Amino acid sequence: MRKKTSGVRSPKSTIIVRTAPRDRRRALVSFDGRTEQAAIGRGGVTAVKREGDGATPRASMKLIGGYMRRDRISLPPTCLPMRAIRRDMLWCDDPGHASYNRPARAPLTASHETMLRDDGLYDVCLVMDWNIFSRRRNAGSAIFFHLVRPGYEPTQGCVAVSLPAMKRLIRHMRRERS
Repeated sequence: MRKKTSGVRSPKSTIIVRTAPRDRRRALVSFDGRTEQAAIGRGGVTAVKREGDGATPRASMKLIGGYMRRDRISLPPTCLPMRAIRRDMLWCDDPGHASYNRPARAPLTASHETMLRDDGLYDVCLVMDWNIFSRRRNAGSAIFFHLVRPGYEPTQGCVAVSLPAMKRLIRHMRRERS
């Protein structure tokens, strides 16, 4: 006997990324029964992620929350906690700094990602739990799920999808508690 449901599925929190056939820098992203094209790191997928290797980690990564450019984009409702990107928002990627793989504020002299980008990649930027909760120096930082460059150019290690794909997916996403 099948269990009766209201027809409403609960939001999910884990994204599955598979390398695309014939191109190790492209991927297929599956989430809650949906599959979308994606770009991944220029170094393909790796089981041993290192800072600066340009590879996407082979791992189960949960969603933590995200950032968006409210001045440029509107998203469908989501259960993910989303914050508006401000001019002073950074993400530290310097393994020697106390804020390694954490959000930071400008000014910061250590190596970092600027969250307010002109190229639109981080207009929607979801944080995955790679090396976040139990940080290891040099094990990779700023592994985001963000918007793709034209032509699905490879990322620095993140997973990137088109804006229409992000809008289709984000409405079904939620934060996974650790």
